[in-house]
Formats: sequence, structure tokens, C-alpha cells
Amino acid sequence: MSAPVTVGLDDSPEGRAAAEWAAREALLRGLPLRIVHVEEPAPTSIARSPLWDPGAYRQWAERMVSESAEGIRLRHPGIEVVGERLTGTPAATLRAAADLAELLVLGSRGRGALGGFLVGSVSLAVVARAERPVVLVRAGEQAADEHAKDPAGVPSAAAPFRPVVLGLDIDAPDDALLEFAFDAAARRRAPLRVVHAWWEPPTSFHGFSDDADLYDALARQQAALLGKVLRPWRQRFPGVDVIAASRCGSAAQRLVDDARDASLVVVGRRVRAAPLGPRIGHVTHAALHHVAAPVAVVAHD
Repeated sequence: MSAPVTVGLDDSPEGRAAAEWAAREALLRGLPLRIVHVEEPAPTSIARSPLWDPGAYRQWAERMVSESAEGIRLRHPGIEVVGERLTGTPAATLRAAADLAELLVLGSRGRGALGGFLVGSVSLAVVARAERPVVLVRAGEQAADEHAKDPAGVPSAAAPFRPVVLGLDIDAPDDALLEFAFDAAARRRAPLRVVHAWWEPPTSFHGFSDDADLYDALARQQAALLGKVLRPWRQRFPGVDVIAASRCGSAAQRLVDDARDASLVVVGRRVRAAPLGPRIGHVTHAALHHVAAPVAVVAHD
């Protein structure tokens, strides 16, 4: 059997939104869908309580997974759906599930007090360590949210997909990241907006007359470098309309700004050891906390 699209399910709005998004992605990819619910062993203090009923909890979890799978089969005929209950520490168990998946889908919470999104500790732990792509989906995400408005001005799943947006570091472009983004755009028949940001050198913009010429030269140079990186991928995916966006400024802010109309945002995470453990990087961190669209994090060397 092909590697499935796997979704971590819990009884929350974001978990249910993730399951629906994963079903749509499985349909786009022609892959089976695996729904997993992780049952964490109860702490000893709770397990010894006379009020704790592990049998009732298992029945509830089994019913939740079964009803979710059956609902997806009804709404998306033709998708092969399997549901499983796993036992273990959620982060470690979901990372292990990701290893067997084409991609792993998780829910991410709604808006926090500062206007951003809340990414739970389990989701962050999985994103920071999984070697397969992980997609985080917000609570309330609907199929129509990924599409442009119809002729009547109403968002509709029958309208074309909004752009896929890729945040790219051209100093170290990675094939796995580029392939995921181009493939996602091709499957959606959507434009691919590639966002690259660069900083002006510290010697510029100090009031000299040729600052504007220096800026223009740098902008042309960076745009040419981005075009060189994208050239073989344009040839490999000729049906994808590529929009190269090379701009001066903060990479994190540029990506968040350019992702406002995205159907999917794709960012990378380097697989490397760090003194304080795995890190996801400031651009990926910004996308996870401030982009409303689903965010795919692709691990790469």
C-alpha cells in the first residue's frame, strides 16, 4: 500500500479541521488516509482513582475515530480510510506515525491574545523533529477558504485554488522543499508564489546620491539569483505559473505578508543538531504563529 496521508485526531475544532484537510489532500494525491488518535497512559494518581474508567475512555476514543472515518468516507467517496488508536506519548507517537506517512497533518489552535495563532507543545515537538512533511491546520479551516471567490464574490470550493506560497532561502535551496511546493501547486493547478527576502548591506542608505543605484543593482542581482534557482523547476513543472517575489526586508515579515491570500504555505526546517535541541528557525516559527492558511513544514538537509 502507498504511504498514506496521516492525521492526528483529537476531539477539538482544530483536530476535526485537520482531518477534513487531510482527506482533501489524500484525494488530491490519490493516497489512502490514516486517522490516528493517541491515547496517553493515565498518570498513576489518576489511574488509581475510583472515578477513572479506562474502558469508557477507550470506547469514547474508538467511537470518535470510527465516526470521523465514516464521515470522511461519506463526504469523500473513493478515499480509502483507516482509523487507529495508538498508545504512548503523543509527540513521540505522532513522530513515529509521520515516518510511515507521505505527510502528517495536525491541528493548530485559534487566535491568541496578541493576534497570532497558538501552536501547542505537541505540534511544535513533532514539527521540530519529524523527518517527513508536517502540515498544521487552523480550527475552522474550510475547503472554500483555499479557493478564490466565485463570480458572485463568494468563496467557493468550485473556484480555482488560491496561490501556494513558498518561503525560500536561495543561499541554500533544497530539492525536497522545492519539489514539495511545486508538486502542491501542480496538483491544485494553482500559481506558486516564491518569496525570497534579502537585506541591504549596512553601508547603503546613508544619504549618498548613488544609494538608489546600489539598491537597484542589488535587487536585480537577487532577482537573477532567484530566477537561476527556479529555472530547472519551471522546466520540470511547466504547467505551474511561478511568481518570483524577491524583496528587501525581513524574510519572516515578507512571508507573512505574501501569505495572506494563500491556499497553502510551504516552509523548510533544517535537520541539524543544535546545543539546545532541534530548532525550527525564525521564518518557519513566524509562519506557524501568524499565517492563517495551512502551513507545511518540510524537513531537509
